[in-house]
Amino acid sequence: MTHTLPIRRDVRTGHPLNVALSLAAGGLPVMPLRADKGPFGNCPDCTGNACGGRPNMKTPGPCQCPRPCHGWAAATTDPAILSSALWEAAWRRAGAVAYHPGGAGVTVVDLDHVAAVDWARTTLPPTRTVATTRGEHWIYSGTTRSVNHIRDGVDLKSTQSYVRWRGPGTGNMTTLPDVVRALAMTKPAVARPAARAVTLAAPAGGGQCPHRSPAYLERGIAMAEDRITNASSAVHATVYRTFLAVLSAHGRCGCLTERHVGRLFTVAQAKGESSRHCADAWSNARTALGM
Repeated sequence: MTHTLPIRRDVRTGHPLNVALSLAAGGLPVMPLRADKGPFGNCPDCTGNACGGRPNMKTPGPCQCPRPCHGWAAATTDPAILSSALWEAAWRRAGAVAYHPGGAGVTVVDLDHVAAVDWARTTLPPTRTVATTRGEHWIYSGTTRSVNHIRDGVDLKSTQSYVRWRGPGTGNMTTLPDVVRALAMTKPAVARPAARAVTLAAPAGGGQCPHRSPAYLERGIAMAEDRITNASSAVHATVYRTFLAVLSAHGRCGCLTERHVGRLFTVAQAKGESSRHCADAWSNARTALGM
């Protein structure tokens, strides 16, 4: 069944739980987001997907855990679940509300900056639009697969994904066009943000790598991947701290390559981080270290 996003002006603001209940009443599957706008980590029983529920958040369907676990799969329209005691702590710490576009029968073209919006206006059929902090969400009726970074500043959010609720938007929602479905078949360039971020200064002492063996770097990258993959909460903060640690150990000798950074971005995105968040975390870590 295809739903329409609620056109309700009274759910633009207010306590996240009240917003979520209003949206759920209109048929929109919703979930809380942390203060940093990322999904809540899995509960202790589901850490590392020990429950077998949603490995890597790739299995279709709702999460069976009574807590807001497994990212997008936690989204629900059930007011009893949203208001349950097990979700209370998440709502107390929530900074925003998100919805599962695929569960609502829609696709969101997430345009992250002005240039991306200009591209959409000359390329895509008009539809309902929602203003965001730096760009717009274009919402079409119909679902497709979600793909990050199909081009600079453009993500597709539909099945197995979540989108922050920013209001009902304006304009009439149109049917998902073939041009957007074609975009969903584009392979994302996961490591593209890293190509801009990785411009590392060589050390003053001739640029020789101080590490005794390439295995030292490989162990460091593998440990960083494990740290991000196994994060059960505060994923955004964990990604930043991990990037900071990698750059602190390996960022000044010139031994890091785009392949290494691409590996870190890949595992971070598998935990729900967007390519923009990865690029920002990498850039902020470099700034903190004076690079």
